[in-house]
Amino acid sequence: MSRPRTRVYLTAAASVAVLAVSGVTLVHDFDAGPAAAEWIAPVASSAAAPSPSAAATTPPAAKPPAGLPVIKYASGPSGLPADPQPTSTVAAAQGLHPTTRVALYDAPGGKPRAFLPSTISGLRTIVPIVEERDGWVAVLVPSVNRRIGWVPPGGYTTEALRDQLIAELSKHTLIWLRDGQEQQRWTVAIGSKATPTPTGRTYVMGTTRMHGDIYLNLDALVLGSIPEEPEKMSEAFQLAHTGIHAWYKSSVFGQSVSNGCLRMPGPAQEKLVAEVGAGTPLTVLA
Repeated sequence: MSRPRTRVYLTAAASVAVLAVSGVTLVHDFDAGPAAAEWIAPVASSAAAPSPSAAATTPPAAKPPAGLPVIKYASGPSGLPADPQPTSTVAAAQGLHPTTRVALYDAPGGKPRAFLPSTISGLRTIVPIVEERDGWVAVLVPSVNRRIGWVPPGGYTTEALRDQLIAELSKHTLIWLRDGQEQQRWTVAIGSKATPTPTGRTYVMGTTRMHGDIYLNLDALVLGSIPEEPEKMSEAFQLAHTGIHAWYKSSVFGQSVSNGCLRMPGPAQEKLVAEVGAGTPLTVLA
């Protein structure tokens, strides 16, 4: 079966690179090399597990109205509640995969606010489950920062999540854990004061290939988070997502110099991409 494709555009403008996922962008850093355009194929995650059964006390889910917006890579939802535990480092054990699309509600039995589709710009949707209440589950939401959405029973499958990432910005450190045990930690570059790395809980949406010597021609991890103040960025990057990618200059590691992404040494990025899959939760601590 052929995989969905993602297109990448690299540009020298404004000292950043734009990674285009089905026509929308992910901000990456760029300070050398020619412009280029390549086709790439993101990595899909493993097969899903059976969906949970509904609890007897589940509040009835209101029928989603016609025209309820669908979350897109460049268009996040509104009206969903803030993550009540944005600094939690408790690992999510399961991820939710919509079989077609599921409605996200602002509370169990509350108002539907948006549809979460089964894929987003070619990346298979797996969102971490961070809470459960009366048969409903709360998930981390992509294309917006520090928001959760509630999903009623049915319409989705679940997948086990073994890995977890924790970024400590004050220490310029990224930690990888599996089954609660630390595997490795690396010194990384983080966002500058003007373009900070978004804090709080997010997750890995998938991987995408970055062509160019500055990225060491390695895959990047696409994150669900977006720039904190997109209106302060150039128009080309206002619909961007953040990511984790390799970087060619070792002098940046331990510095706050990026456009919001986490820059990794090449061997560390290779290891991370090989081990960490879609749905992996990431907590970014200040």
